Amino acid sequence: MTSAAALSATAGFDVEAFLARPLTARLATVTPAGPIVRPVWFLWEEAEFWTLTGPWARLHQQAAADPRVALVVDECDLATGRVRQVIARGRAELVPFDVPRGRRKLSRYLGADESRWATRFSRYLHTDPAESGAVWLRLAPARLSAQDLSYTVEP
Repeated sequence: MTSAAALSATAGFDVEAFLARPLTARLATVTPAGPIVRPVWFLWEEAEFWTLTGPWARLHQQAAADPRVALVVDECDLATGRVRQVIARGRAELVPFDVPRGRRKLSRYLGADESRWATRFSRYLHTDPAESGAVWLRLAPARLSAQDLSYTVEP
């Protein structure tokens, strides 16, 4: 697998810094009817993508049935011409939910003040995962690519 640092050198932008931003990824799973793509919040840690799921979500069932996934994180700013993308492919693994990682993920999207979070988010940190069924979908990419497709905006 290519490291994010190596990708930064070839992609022309800092991939680690890009993936540290609270961007929305699109995660594709394989189903008998064809691929299904859904938007997800993610955490990029230790060269792996982490997404919260559980038995309430089709994502959980689909990844359990066929772990092949693809994930895209991108940005397209027409005002500045900045267009960047990171694409990951590999096999998802459903692993036990841990609260510290959950707090890090939610903080990046919702801010550090948990008292301001909607209950639908904070409940994952205060409910026993065995009771809620919360798990992580972990993707350690078998393939990771990054591109900067930015352009100059003409005045």
